Amino acid sequence: MNAELRRREPRQAAFGLGCAACAALAFAAAAVDARTFGGVRLWLKPAKFFVSIAVYALTWAWFAGYVRADRRDARALRVAVWTLIGTAAFELAYITFQAARAEASHFNGGDALHAALYGLMGIAAVALIAAALPLALAIARHPAPDVAPADRRAAVAGLVLCFLLGGLLGGYMSAQAGHAVGVEAGHLPVVGWNRAGGDLRVAHFLGLHVLQAAPLAVFAAGVLGVRRRGVALAAAAAAWGALTLASFAQAVAGRPLVRSAAVPATPRL
Repeated sequence: MNAELRRREPRQAAFGLGCAACAALAFAAAAVDARTFGGVRLWLKPAKFFVSIAVYALTWAWFAGYVRADRRDARALRVAVWTLIGTAAFELAYITFQAARAEASHFNGGDALHAALYGLMGIAAVALIAAALPLALAIARHPAPDVAPADRRAAVAGLVLCFLLGGLLGGYMSAQAGHAVGVEAGHLPVVGWNRAGGDLRVAHFLGLHVLQAAPLAVFAAGVLGVRRRGVALAAAAAAWGALTLASFAQAVAGRPLVRSAAVPATPRL
């Protein structure tokens, strides 16, 4: 798998694998460093972001193989690759730095410097997710001849929907005072989602991971012997989109994904 990813897009593969290694180090740090912020171990947030970026970069690298080999180093794709790597590296570095200091990285406008850095994080996040669009266009216009049409359509759909759902919902969340809606108390394990009120991160998470859900739905349809995999893709994309928007509506209404007894509200990391 490692060799195949490097053959398809070596820069993204190396970056994604590096993020995966950093995630392992961050999880190890969380296991030995008992410090917390807002009731959550300091190093869990960097660990989660390293995992998220690793999955995104490695998926991007895999989908690059759906582009005809002589078009994979086209200017638009080179720009997209380095945009993704540069913006993600900035976000990960800042999140890790703030975690080490036991300070918030997101929704931190306590002074002009932190407000400016949070604004830059927002710009970086938009550029990072927008890097999916040049790849989607390249797959649609210059597909590799050995890629099945259903797989190609699934990749394009996943990339475009990731930008639309993940990007728009992430933009809405970043414009709020925080990710919580209503009472904030208690956290789901690992992901840290609010268990007392709404949490906008749930819909953002679903919106981003349509990137993997769409091709997995087509793969599952093939395994199950579904002949019209295009119909299966459309149905899966519609269902995933509906689930994402429903979770967004639930969060905006202040209702948690999983409810727990309210405890005193805590600061956010």
